[in-house]
Formats: sequence, C-alpha cells, structure tokens
Amino acid sequence: MPTPNVRVEPDGHVIPVSEGESLIEAAWRQGYDWPTTCFGQARCTACHVEILSGGDHAAPATTDEAEALRLVPRRGRVLRLACRMRVTGDVIVHKRGVRLPHAPRSADE
Repeated sequence: MPTPNVRVEPDGHVIPVSEGESLIEAAWRQGYDWPTTCFGQARCTACHVEILSGGDHAAPATTDEAEALRLVPRRGRVLRLACRMRVTGDVIVHKRGVRLPHAPRSADE
C-alpha cells in the first residue's frame, strides 16, 4: 500500500505520513515547523486542522482528542488535532503557520 499524503493548505505542503504516525510527527520528521504549545499532548489545540477532503481516510478521534476539541469553535467545520490524527489514505487539510524552518513567516501568521 502506498504511503498516504496529507496536503496542507493554503501553502500546499505535501507531507507523507507513515503507518502509526500522527500528522504532526510526520511533519516534524520532515523538518516542518507546526504551530503547537504542548508538543503533541492533545492539550493546547493549537495544532488543530480543518479537514477539507479525504476525512474518511482519518482514523477515528481518540478520547483525549475529542475532549480537547470541545474547546475549539467548529462553525460547521470538521476539525482534528494534528498531534492525534492518523491517516490511511490521502487527506487535504487547512492549517496556517505550517512551514519549513527556512521559510519566512507571512504577515498574517
């Protein structure tokens, strides 16, 4: 089975995610900076993403993820924590502030 990719909009970063790896772990492995303050503990919700397509390829939310996401306004959006989201196929998400370490910050970050 091919490695699933997560495309992160609006910048179009494509992050291959290995089996058993969360989205944020895959991003860190590839050198991306990802907004977070708890560094993968499912507490801060700063890493949350909006799923734009391919949500059926995301494993169900864990209990701690679902609990943390109750604090984030959804406004009809499908949200997940990058520190908990595991995928089995290609997914497109929206998350501002994801960048390679050498990339300059944009004015809206």
